Amino acid sequence: MERVDFLATDGIQLNGFIYKSREKISDKVILAVHGMSTNCFNKRNDSISKKAIENNIDYFCFNNRGSELVKYIRRNISGKKEKMLAGTTYEDVLEGYEDIIGAILKLKEIGYKNIYLLGHSLGSTKIVYTYNELKQDNDDILNNIKGVILLSLIDIPSTLRIYLRDKLDTYISLAEEKEKTGLKNELMPKDAFIHPISVKSFLKYARDNKEIDFAKYSEENDFKIINNINSPLMMRWGNNNEMILQSADEIVRNINSKIVNNNKDIGYINGADHGYNGKEEEIAEQIINFIKKYDN
Repeated sequence: MERVDFLATDGIQLNGFIYKSREKISDKVILAVHGMSTNCFNKRNDSISKKAIENNIDYFCFNNRGSELVKYIRRNISGKKEKMLAGTTYEDVLEGYEDIIGAILKLKEIGYKNIYLLGHSLGSTKIVYTYNELKQDNDDILNNIKGVILLSLIDIPSTLRIYLRDKLDTYISLAEEKEKTGLKNELMPKDAFIHPISVKSFLKYARDNKEIDFAKYSEENDFKIINNINSPLMMRWGNNNEMILQSADEIVRNINSKIVNNNKDIGYINGADHGYNGKEEEIAEQIINFIKKYDN
């Protein structure tokens, strides 16, 4: 395991760890993007990394600017250093693009040619957004993306609407008033979100969510944004305390009927919760089998 320090494309200082196969140098690597208020150190990542290096696939996980609830991050641009609030409480989810691209560029610099993007929860949202931005820009980085793995992709705007119901508009109005007076970093009332959240981050999920509102499981949706993914695509959920509004059966059936990717593997793990606790070995095995199946 080696520590890797790198910069996001907007100068934010980030770091992570590469787990390397001991037997021979690999040109394949999984790039893992964690979800809200967590980091890359958990049993699920441990299980996937071990299974990966057993199969000569290296594994890179890094703590993006949204890791933990609250922290300071540092930006370094042209020798000028800034310190700013970050963590899930203060992050702009779209800035995950800067983190992921920075990680991809660092992996390419190290020498990896075949990169598999693996996201969990909000990390999956960030990966879908990043892939679409790269495709829109016709970026040749996409040539290095050999597969996309989305674990527990959630419909954040719809979930928030169901969670807050008639309080949603009230909280949006409150946040907009604070925004007008320059209080974008002030915290919202504690029942406005599942964890402490700033005004600016709340508005990104509740109001300014056009770019991330692509997983509408409960609506008529052709999943155009996800269908833009040309790389082999794996999607998984759990069916036990998963953060979805429908049953896992219903979601898998619906998405399988609408995703046109010829190299897709869409399903759920029976008994798994949102974090795949107790099912780490099973999800790790399925991920490696997916990569081996479409490895070209």
